Amino acid sequence: MTLKITRENLLNGTLRARRADYAASDPSLRWRTDGEMAAILEEILSRHDATQDLWVFGYGSLIWNPAFEFVEKQPALLHGWHRRFCLKMFIGRGTPETPGLMLALDHGGACKGVAFRIAAEKVREELGILWQREMFGGAYHARWVNLDMGGRKISAVTFVINKDHPRYIKELSVEQTAALIATGCGDLGSCREYLENTVSHLRELGLTDAGLTRIVAALPKR
Repeated sequence: MTLKITRENLLNGTLRARRADYAASDPSLRWRTDGEMAAILEEILSRHDATQDLWVFGYGSLIWNPAFEFVEKQPALLHGWHRRFCLKMFIGRGTPETPGLMLALDHGGACKGVAFRIAAEKVREELGILWQREMFGGAYHARWVNLDMGGRKISAVTFVINKDHPRYIKELSVEQTAALIATGCGDLGSCREYLENTVSHLRELGLTDAGLTRIVAALPKR
């Protein structure tokens, strides 16, 4: 059954339940507990003034399907991290038979993406929704980062790769990446769709990513 990442499915636990079903069949995987996720959220919020709005930086599917409420979005540049297909997927956009790849932020370089501003009074609720999406599986760490937004410097929360996660891939060639993206498909759809959506929505914002462009060019023709 095809799933969609929606606000409703994050709030009612549908997506989390599907992941938990898969985890039960693979003892090597360990999802974060509610207590662990709550502790990480509190650590992030301890560095934020509760009277102020909060920015979130999106670099992949958040760009085109945020599923949380925000009051403003702007193109932004992040230094010190780059967008990379470095997370192997056996659920979502992959299966054990047709594994896929997902984007994450890895150390070095820079990344063009989108900054979303969440209203102060909704920060805890909306981050809670984001936590269900990004933090449950343990593949990402939440981080405060500094963004350049058209010359304006802001702080934002984003999600970077957990290099200790068993599905983290340190090195992949463009050709290896394209091969996995071409065949990766699961209950959230295909990796090719994920890549193409990211590239097209970046283009709509006047942004390009040379690494993603090379992967698109290496994909087999349909």
